[in-house]
Amino acid sequence: MLRYALLGGGMMGQEHINNLALIPNAQVVAVAEPNAAMQKRCRRLLPEAEILSSLEELLKIPNLDALVIATPNYQHAEQLLSLLRTTSLPILVEKPLVTEKDDVSRIREAAAKHQAPLWVAMEYRYMPPLVHFMNQLDRIGELQTLSIREHRFPFLKKVGDWNRFNRNSGGTLVEKCCHFFDLYRLILKEEVSSLYASAGQNHNHLKERYDGEVPDIIDNAFVTMEFASNRRALLDLNMFAEGSTYQEEICAVGNVAKLECLIPGPAVTWPDDRPQPEPQVVFSPRHPRGPIAETVLVEEALQKAGSHHGSTYYEHLGFNNAITSDGPVEVTIEDGLKAVVLGMAAQLSASNKQAVEILDQGLDFRIVK
Repeated sequence: MLRYALLGGGMMGQEHINNLALIPNAQVVAVAEPNAAMQKRCRRLLPEAEILSSLEELLKIPNLDALVIATPNYQHAEQLLSLLRTTSLPILVEKPLVTEKDDVSRIREAAAKHQAPLWVAMEYRYMPPLVHFMNQLDRIGELQTLSIREHRFPFLKKVGDWNRFNRNSGGTLVEKCCHFFDLYRLILKEEVSSLYASAGQNHNHLKERYDGEVPDIIDNAFVTMEFASNRRALLDLNMFAEGSTYQEEICAVGNVAKLECLIPGPAVTWPDDRPQPEPQVVFSPRHPRGPIAETVLVEEALQKAGSHHGSTYYEHLGFNNAITSDGPVEVTIEDGLKAVVLGMAAQLSASNKQAVEILDQGLDFRIVK
């Protein structure tokens, strides 16, 4: 039995708790969470676990086997650095790995000295419809363009409303879209060479005030990316489109065919009297023409355990295997950092209205002069 401790018991922390409960050899024995309301929810989920208030208390728990960081974004870097200095345990850390550019090199250097598995939580990699989509990509010939459209609901309320401000989240293109930048790298197996972003805050949170301050997070964006191989990618984000049938639409086009992955949003965003759409993967060859659609079902227990179509469960299976059987770390610190760097570069491009060049194999960037 692996004894897990969680740092952070909010919305995502509770999703980790629910999914670890589905893994036979996993037991969450402690959670560090300073917020009283979140502590109460964690106690309901884990009546036998220790619910604590700080990282320092958490590290006093004996015989731990693994740690999970699921705190607000702006805390990830310092907490991970602290753990890398004080423990040799395996660690799974939620995205985004960092929110400040200066932390990229600090995390990279510290992580290189850690001998146990370090895994960055990129749940989208493990969504069953996306896995099926990626397994079918060889059918389209030579992949030339890749686009991801996410049309979804606004950011949810979080403890302390930390996600309303760029300084806390890293910005929308870091906080939300590092998932997608990770997918571009994973699918195209190549680093972005340059990008251009156009973004704005057109609708969401404009009437909200926090100590008199207006939220500054963007709610829509287009990001175009170029690769050295002359391939291109596109991100289309809109966060006031919760009426969409599908929340994510991923489209890969090759010289033989097109392949699409259509993923509905969480069931909680749909009215009770409307049928829930099913995830689809659609294959559309050039010859003979005509789409062929497949439904990709997700087990009900996995759907109930979180809002990511079962992906958190499969992510934990991989992390568990890396701990117990020397399995591969499938989402490395380098992967996590490179996804965030692309988000930061896109934020810079949008604010300066200039193209940005990606440097150092995806770990740095600068405005194109």
